[in-house]
Amino acid sequence: MAQIVFAAGAPHAPGLIGLLEAAPPDVKDVVATTYRNLAEAIAEAKADVLIVFANDHLANSRIRTYPDFLIGMAAEHRGPYEWFKPWIGCEDYTVKGSPEIAAALFNGMSKRGIRMFAQNENLKFDDNISVPVLLTNIAGSGIPMVPVLQNCTVPPIPDQYRCYDVGKALGDFIRNDLPADMRVALLGSGGLSHEPGGARYYFIDEEFDRWFLDLVASGDHEKLLRELTLEKMEAAGSGGTAELLAWVVVLGAIGSRPGKNFGYTVHKDFKCGVGGVLWDMNANMPRQRAAV
Repeated sequence: MAQIVFAAGAPHAPGLIGLLEAAPPDVKDVVATTYRNLAEAIAEAKADVLIVFANDHLANSRIRTYPDFLIGMAAEHRGPYEWFKPWIGCEDYTVKGSPEIAAALFNGMSKRGIRMFAQNENLKFDDNISVPVLLTNIAGSGIPMVPVLQNCTVPPIPDQYRCYDVGKALGDFIRNDLPADMRVALLGSGGLSHEPGGARYYFIDEEFDRWFLDLVASGDHEKLLRELTLEKMEAAGSGGTAELLAWVVVLGAIGSRPGKNFGYTVHKDFKCGVGGVLWDMNANMPRQRAAV
């Protein structure tokens, strides 16, 4: 039985790289502390593969044929895509892929009734993959990565219940389809509250962000699924906050466990609340109906 040895959620605001140096010291401290802890935890987990769920910013698929989940099957993942380089302000990177695990994921999820799409060519990555890959040193760690880009933009998007079900199927796939000695890391990339390019471009819903971070760290998945509605995320930032559904997929895979966040900060130039959570894969909580 393969084992999930690392699970975390983190934001990917583009300014976390290109604009970080100009941020106030207290903001830089939260960003550095969050991603340093996640990088150390990934390294300590000694994972054989990292599966990253992140939203697609309309870069890889046409709106009329938009997949809810798109697996990157390339042998090597490169980024950021040329068009996004000035926006993110980060260096080029390459990360080893795992076509075999990507193919197994596609087949395993299909077997469990979860329709995913897959692409052999390198996906077009912007901040969705680039920011966590660089800030957690995935690019330099040698850990193979399987990216899964999900639809958080084109209606109807998979809601919190659907994403949690996808996560449960993912956990079952990992435990029962992958090699028994394989160690798997999971990362949900996205959020926190923001409204990219919208009327509230500089609005950050600090109350929502703190509520969300406390809730996902508590391990109360029943409350999470009941209260983290699409309407609530839309009110916290249209077109951006729903990226947190990538975290929900990870939570579905690991079940109810306590987590730790490393502080929270807001900075207008990031246009996004910043905070991450690392879940304790050595702890279990009482089973809840949502996690059954």
